[in-house]
Amino acid sequence: MRKLYVFPQKHLLLSVPLTLILGFIIGTAIDTSFLQPTILIGTIIMIYATMVGFKVKELTSIKGSKVLGYSLLLNFVIIPVIAFLLGKLLLHNHPVMFAGLALSALLPTSGMTISWTAIQKGNVPAAVKLTVFGLTLGSLLTPWYLLAMVGKYVDVNILETMKTILLVVFVPMLLGHITFKLLLKKYTLEQFQKKIKPNLAPLSNWGMLYVVFVSISMKAPIILSNLQLIALAFVVLVVFYAINYLISTFTAKKFLDRENGIALVNGTVLRNLSIAIGLAATSFGAEAALIVTIAFIVQQQSIAYYGKAANKYWFKPQKTKPAAAVN
Repeated sequence: MRKLYVFPQKHLLLSVPLTLILGFIIGTAIDTSFLQPTILIGTIIMIYATMVGFKVKELTSIKGSKVLGYSLLLNFVIIPVIAFLLGKLLLHNHPVMFAGLALSALLPTSGMTISWTAIQKGNVPAAVKLTVFGLTLGSLLTPWYLLAMVGKYVDVNILETMKTILLVVFVPMLLGHITFKLLLKKYTLEQFQKKIKPNLAPLSNWGMLYVVFVSISMKAPIILSNLQLIALAFVVLVVFYAINYLISTFTAKKFLDRENGIALVNGTVLRNLSIAIGLAATSFGAEAALIVTIAFIVQQQSIAYYGKAANKYWFKPQKTKPAAAVN
């Protein structure tokens, strides 16, 4: 059981694509929409595991304002421009798909931002800040950006977004804080850091894989019924994400330290596709929802590979220096 529990953490590059494939196969065979309410539970578990031991006071610290500033610049200036240019260049014959791309570009961060930052050992408090600010500001600006980019005003429910932030960020944070206080009654802080905290990381991975599985299985019929447009959507999204990774990584390496750099990349490249697909389907139709669905596949697979490459090349974990000998 122990080996099964830690398998996703040790083999992310294998477990993510396997989950995507399994979700697609099952989703084409049976209707998994009845699992949709459980996505929230999976997301809360995913974030909760990273919040046990989290220092809540770090959210009010001015530390991290620099990474927040860069994320706002990328999320609400650079990335929308990239999406607009790609849409005009590659999707001029498919305006509805262009709208779906625009929605994907305009709603930054999700629970995955926090989870992947924790997995890559980045600055989790900064990732939480980026998630809260990104979603709030994105909800306020998206209607006007859409009006400018695709000529249609789409109302975004601000109260619903606030509810999402409360449920996927602050509820797990509260539960994690309570759990941490209870654990400290039985274990010392050192025992918690060495024995308990490492055993919570795989739980976050399982929560993430469950969210991926349910999300992709529910969208499998949409993909299967629009095979002729998948290739175009895939090409556009690969280019879109590749440019985003390059710009975010360059900014992170140039101006930030490792931990904040990881938070910046995850807070700008990862988009809130759950909200985007709902808006795409209700406001624009099937083609818009399709490109957001393909974005989900590209995003999940690319971040798994990116995280592995980043830790090996440009975000190498710092080696702790051995303590000096005492004479």
